[in-house]
Amino acid sequence: MKRPILILMLVLLLSISGWAKDYTQKREVRIFIDRMVTHYHFNSNDLNRLFSRITFQKRALAIYVPAYRAKWKPPKRRKKQGSWDRYEEVFLKASKVQKGVAYMHKHQKILLRAYRKYGVQPEYITAIIGIESHYGVNTGRYPVLDTLTTLAFEKNRRQKFYRTELKEFLLMARREKVDPRHIKGSFSGAIGLGQFMPSNYRHFVVDFNHDGKKRMNSPDDAIGSIAYYFKRHGWRRGQPVAVRVSYPGKRFTGRKTGYRYTYSRASLKHISPKWHFDYEGKVHLIRLKRYGFDELWYGTHNFYVITRYNHSNYYAMAIYQLAEQIKKGYKKKYGSYLR
Repeated sequence: MKRPILILMLVLLLSISGWAKDYTQKREVRIFIDRMVTHYHFNSNDLNRLFSRITFQKRALAIYVPAYRAKWKPPKRRKKQGSWDRYEEVFLKASKVQKGVAYMHKHQKILLRAYRKYGVQPEYITAIIGIESHYGVNTGRYPVLDTLTTLAFEKNRRQKFYRTELKEFLLMARREKVDPRHIKGSFSGAIGLGQFMPSNYRHFVVDFNHDGKKRMNSPDDAIGSIAYYFKRHGWRRGQPVAVRVSYPGKRFTGRKTGYRYTYSRASLKHISPKWHFDYEGKVHLIRLKRYGFDELWYGTHNFYVITRYNHSNYYAMAIYQLAEQIKKGYKKKYGSYLR
């Protein structure tokens, strides 16, 4: 390899990951190691070796510390859009739907098995995998050990959360008999097709292909685990998720919106579903801001369950709409539906 090319590659690598750092020099890390030894019976020499060769993750810390962010450049002028217009453009484009149809067809047997066991429709599991990891194409390229260590021991507002995740990550790696240095994930430490944080492994990841391992990079285990996650959070088989509603005017300001607020339908005067909606329970009002108006939707209990995966109304609505489009595309292409 020519020297200039080697130098360029090293520069690119450093810009992505950061630089090597001995975290055992930090008092908080030594305390953390002592606790892992005392409470969880780890070997202190093994942990000292791990934490003495950590690559500082600048990209991860930049989420919380502005000083590490790249210099902001104003975007090119685009057509006028509201926040939902922009969100929709990214997560609901035609190619995402087409790839979802293909993924659902490829994994139809395991998706059906998950549906029959947990009651979560195949298109919703597929949509989660599509948005979280682009159907397994992008599960993350950052070393999870380095990412969680950086976030746990460099000053930021979520240090406590990431120290717990680091603890759970080390416990998970030991349970699953994998080298923690070899696990890659997102720049926040999420792992696999469904982008589970390490703390989710203990409670929600299942060995759905019965090979004695729990691997979120395995389509079988990821599909089973996402379905189980939804089931554990109260997913109701056969219940609708959302319906668009009409209301007077172009901007909705009459009630508080979002998954935190619930209403009886009888109390929502002058608001009505735009199509058949077979649901008797209380609803959430979900507002989607477009450039010239607000879309307003009813969200059901199952909509709320999706927000347990990601606490964002827009995320849950994107999952719902992508799932419905995948289902429609699947029926159109294959003439039937997985059920």
